[in-house]
Amino acid sequence: MTNIIEQLEAEQVAALAAKRELPEFTHGDTVKVWVKIREGDKERLQAYEGVVIARSGGGIMESFTVRKISYGEGVERVFPIYSPNIASVEVIKRGKVRRAKLYYLRDRRGKSARIFESTSARTRKIEAGEREAALAAREAREAEKIAAAEAFAAEQAAKDAEAAAAAAAAAAQEAAAAEGEAKSE
Repeated sequence: MTNIIEQLEAEQVAALAAKRELPEFTHGDTVKVWVKIREGDKERLQAYEGVVIARSGGGIMESFTVRKISYGEGVERVFPIYSPNIASVEVIKRGKVRRAKLYYLRDRRGKSARIFESTSARTRKIEAGEREAALAAREAREAEKIAAAEAFAAEQAAKDAEAAAAAAAAAAQEAAAAEGEAKSE
């Protein structure tokens, strides 16, 4: 018998993953997290860009920590992966690291805090998949735009034909009225 809680969490994760597509990223990657900020009754998006120094937890409680340097001060922020406040995550650069937790970056400054870019086959495969997905999404948007333009053109043609028929009927009515007046004189 499987654990019921794990099964429920897996169902919730699948439902949340279907709503929003998150890219595959890991520790060492430089990411840009778009966070929803509510100010009064308005909502806006704010970008938070930094290096993923840790991923922790599992299932629906999984989270990741992003570190950035802001005005000379190190700032770390923990984001739950399936939070509704995260609009999207973009991978800016894939990092090559040998540790799962990069807490040692807290003590480093300048060049020693650099993370080298990964050029492995796995990275190329992921980036190729992301490019293909982006291309497919772009093609779908273009097809949607074309279909909308064709529907609009057909609607306009129908309106123009209706207006032309109404104008022809009005002209025929005027001609009949003028002919009736000419006969009466």
